[in-house]
Amino acid sequence: MEQGKHPPKPKPKPKPKPKPKPGAADGLGTPGRARAQRADGRRNQARVLEAAFAAFAEHGAAVPVRDIARRAGVSTGTVSRHYPTKDALFRAVVVHRVGQLVRSIEEFEAREDPATAFFAFFAVLVRESAADHAVRDALGDAGFDIRAAASTGGQDFDAALHGLLERAQRAGAVRDDVDTADVKALVVGCLARGSGPGDDTARQRMVAMACDGLRARRGRERETVSGGAEDDSPPA
Repeated sequence: MEQGKHPPKPKPKPKPKPKPKPGAADGLGTPGRARAQRADGRRNQARVLEAAFAAFAEHGAAVPVRDIARRAGVSTGTVSRHYPTKDALFRAVVVHRVGQLVRSIEEFEAREDPATAFFAFFAVLVRESAADHAVRDALGDAGFDIRAAASTGGQDFDAALHGLLERAQRAGAVRDDVDTADVKALVVGCLARGSGPGDDTARQRMVAMACDGLRARRGRERETVSGGAEDDSPPA
């Protein structure tokens, strides 16, 4: 080696690329897959709920879970992951429908007098129950507690109906011995006409008769005679 010259320095070795840390969100790692799975889960849940609305409306609470899964295009296992029991799925559907009915009560109260609001909503409730078996089954207490379900969803249908009824009673439009259980029983009674082609007309007639029975009697007192029957005889 010539004097005064230094040997060439060795080239530095390239540093190895760091391995992605567990949990790094690179779109292909675990977090990316988790996000995709959550998005799929939300889509599947929405499909299940949409299918449940249609199935319960058509067949009521008796519809099998496998039929709902078939409508949604998913497996029964997927349905169970989101709603462990059919009762839980029915509860979710009814809470949604109850919320719509409570909003309907609020709208009637906001724009109508107490009498009109009560009788108009009564007719709407019969119509909605005729079109949706889930509402009918819930009102008819077909093994389901509508009050408990609605209250957990923040929508107390019984309380809203009671308020509507009470205001109509205070206005002198509805007889004062009626309660919400009577109103719901009359709704169910109006639906007892079956499902033939003349049902709409028959139900409207039933609604008219039910409303006549609910109205307070004016110009005379109701006196209860022995045995609990009301004395309808004209005054002497």
